[in-house]
Amino acid sequence: MANWTALQQMKPFLQENWEKSGFTDATLIQKQTVPLILAGKDVIAESPTGTGKTLAYIIPILERLNEDKKDIQAVILVPSRELAMQILDEVRKFTKGTEIVSYSFIGGANLKKQVEKLKSRPQIVIGTTGRMYELIKMKKMKMHEVRTVVVDEADRLLSREHLAEVKNIIHSTLRDRQLLVFSATITKETEEIARELMNNSEIIRIQTQPENATIQHQYITCEQREKIDLLRKIMHTNPGRTIAFFKNTVKVEEAAEKLTYHGLKLAVLTSERNKMERKTALTQFRSGAAPLLLTTDVAARGLDIPDIATVIHVDFPSTEGQYLHRSGRTGRMGKTGTVISLVNAREESFLKKMSKELNVKISRKELYKGKMVDVKKNPHK
Repeated sequence: MANWTALQQMKPFLQENWEKSGFTDATLIQKQTVPLILAGKDVIAESPTGTGKTLAYIIPILERLNEDKKDIQAVILVPSRELAMQILDEVRKFTKGTEIVSYSFIGGANLKKQVEKLKSRPQIVIGTTGRMYELIKMKKMKMHEVRTVVVDEADRLLSREHLAEVKNIIHSTLRDRQLLVFSATITKETEEIARELMNNSEIIRIQTQPENATIQHQYITCEQREKIDLLRKIMHTNPGRTIAFFKNTVKVEEAAEKLTYHGLKLAVLTSERNKMERKTALTQFRSGAAPLLLTTDVAARGLDIPDIATVIHVDFPSTEGQYLHRSGRTGRMGKTGTVISLVNAREESFLKKMSKELNVKISRKELYKGKMVDVKKNPHK
């Protein structure tokens, strides 16, 4: 039975689907935001990757939804196709046993088919800003009954690239609609933009890493040119399902070519690959056919892939926030995880400084006879 008191007052299907998902108590972000959303407040919420942000807005949206009204009542805006599909899966998981209709509307998909979907009169729509606004302009997507608009990954959607479309979508809804802004990081600028679009907003900031996270932080020193080969050797130690982060797509493609040449099974996820390539990469990685996923921060934003055993920073992150966001993809829901940083001499000094500021112990390792060992315990030293 759920230990979350707020949930015990909600619709029976929410309680049942929560229990089926294996959850007991809510996360910190869920406990703090759900009551505000249920009260109809506008909310700005910042919480690290892996803390349950998606359910923090899905559950109150479903609780407030009028199942008898066959109009769009909630709009969830996202920056990528993959995130739209992931959120749609979550919405459908939590609407099992109901007749609530939900669909995704994403750029690159067949427009006519998406117009057909709207004839099924969905009550929840999830999509990328360009395609959603296109359907609104065509007068195919009716927004007059929308009660809640969610801006997920807000630091991207409220940036210059997407802001005009986001504003246009919000302004197409009723004035008294509710606006929810969620992100792993909310900068001062993002907060100011969000507040301008809101009425008496509440801001919630969760600074901690995912609860019960048991993550080992490690690093190996090497020359810059040795990093790809070191990644290959680490994969031969069987670290489990692994995400390796690079600073840009050029670096990803270069690594993919070298590692594939050495027979390593891997998947590549970059924003420059087409929809089918990205879908195939995620399928291979999720199924275990490719135990290693090479990606960038931009391409991996918002993706929730369970049971990531290891995160490897091949190109060291440029900020503490970036380090935490990448690292937060492992050690979720109480499971153990490992974070390995491959650093050159300059990066090592930055890593040590960051370790102190984040109060995270990062132990130095090296590969010896195919195993990760502490440098001081290495018998050949």
